[in-house]
Amino acid sequence: MKFARCYAWLLACALVVGCLTGCQSGEGASAETRITLTDDGIQTEGVNSGAVKVTNDIIYYEDRDTYDSGNPYGEGEAADRHTAEEAAAHTVVNITDPGTYRLSGKLSAGQIRVDLGEEAKTDPESVVTLILDGVDISCGVAPAILFLSVYECDHDWSAETATKDVDTSAAGANLHLAANSVNVVNGAYVARIYKDAEGEKKLWKQDGAIYSYMSMNVDGLGQLTVNAENEGLDTELHLTINGGYIEILSGNDGINTNEDGVSVTTINDGEVRIIAGLGQEGDGIDSNGWLVINGGKVFASAHPAADAGLDSDMGSYINGGQVVAFGSTMDWAESDSAQVTVNLQFAQGMSARSLLSIRNESGESFFAPRATEEDDPTADRTYRGAIISDPFLKQGETYTVYVDEVQQAYTGTDVMRGPGGFGGRPGGQMGQRPEGEMPQMPQGEMPQRPEGEMPQRPEGGMPQRPEGGMPQRPEGEMPKWEGGEMPDFDQGQMTQFPEGEVPPYASLWTPGQQTGEQMPPSTEFYMQDMVNFFSGVTAAE
Repeated sequence: MKFARCYAWLLACALVVGCLTGCQSGEGASAETRITLTDDGIQTEGVNSGAVKVTNDIIYYEDRDTYDSGNPYGEGEAADRHTAEEAAAHTVVNITDPGTYRLSGKLSAGQIRVDLGEEAKTDPESVVTLILDGVDISCGVAPAILFLSVYECDHDWSAETATKDVDTSAAGANLHLAANSVNVVNGAYVARIYKDAEGEKKLWKQDGAIYSYMSMNVDGLGQLTVNAENEGLDTELHLTINGGYIEILSGNDGINTNEDGVSVTTINDGEVRIIAGLGQEGDGIDSNGWLVINGGKVFASAHPAADAGLDSDMGSYINGGQVVAFGSTMDWAESDSAQVTVNLQFAQGMSARSLLSIRNESGESFFAPRATEEDDPTADRTYRGAIISDPFLKQGETYTVYVDEVQQAYTGTDVMRGPGGFGGRPGGQMGQRPEGEMPQMPQGEMPQRPEGEMPQRPEGGMPQRPEGGMPQRPEGEMPKWEGGEMPDFDQGQMTQFPEGEVPPYASLWTPGQQTGEQMPPSTEFYMQDMVNFFSGVTAAE
């Protein structure tokens, strides 16, 4: 009898589990709409097929100075303009209903546009997830992926109550990178267009190859390569990255979130590699509000003239993960960040091809990824500053720094002592190792690169730029690619300075008054606080 009751109970559990599993998988399949992209036509399959419409009405910057009314048309320059024929050659795949849409295939001239209507912004059901599952999308006159109107999870935001802690899990704009997929997005931008009325109020402005007017999430286990004529990933409000292998090559900023004093860029997981500033300027990551890095691996390099690998208006918080950023101006991380960060200011600059490493007293080393490869024209870049944060760095410990196996020394140091405050180590021994001794390495050799380094990109390399290339970005030309194609990521080309010319560098690290003292060169980089700054870094004598 007991056996019978037990058997019945087990059978019931099995039926329940089977039902749940079947319902979940069935619901996922029925809720998903497949969109196959081709240059000959768009194929759809699934419950929301009727919500996918193909048009040729892409939003772009027209070749004009004024409206027919005489009102000014916009702020664009000659390089921002496109003819009606250029625009008409682009196919727009419109998504007009909430749901999950799996995209695959190639669209050589077109845009994915998500527009759920005027009421979507405040409707929690107006959520769209785009699953990128092997797509290659190019748009020469506007963003290649555009979230125009979906639910804004922070729709009641205000500058007075804004905070770095935002939850975008309910956001209406979502990009999911399907496992093992390779996705390529080549996108342009739309310069500011005015409304046809007095007052020159903005009608359109879409700066990124992937652009969202609402908060956006990116996650998944696939690869996304963004070749951006202007900016790469760009949102009007918040951006959260929870996964994926993301590579961005951008004419301007690699990642940008736009709302002053409100926007938050959050990276919780995944791997992000950015080569920014292929044109006249560009930060690696630029938040007009906060930047919060809680995990994952982040590498960001900026235009070498006067831009930052990491830039935020309201504060940068590094709480975990592996972070390496190169630039010539750098924001300090906030003192209440949860992970130790070191800022290095080089006296003469550091070549982008150099290998930067930090060694602890046990002889273990952290190797920062090179900003470029030996045979890459970007090797001509020289950076004045580097930001490094990794669990390898510990407060209260002393490290040595090497550039291409040459030990470095510094002449000035400082620490972040709380918002807006700085202070040095007491006793005039700022940055010195407490015992005053240098760690010895076995036979004087550099250790081998440890496990956990920045990973190599997936096999198969960087997909090639479509034939015909991209239009030129504003205020400067994009580099000329050999054969008209974008080279692989590890061989990507960037703007070179004329031979013998030194780029104009701006002053570095000036978020507040510095009180760090100048001192004789020291090779002992002591992590006194959570955020540590060392200036005048150069080869030790």
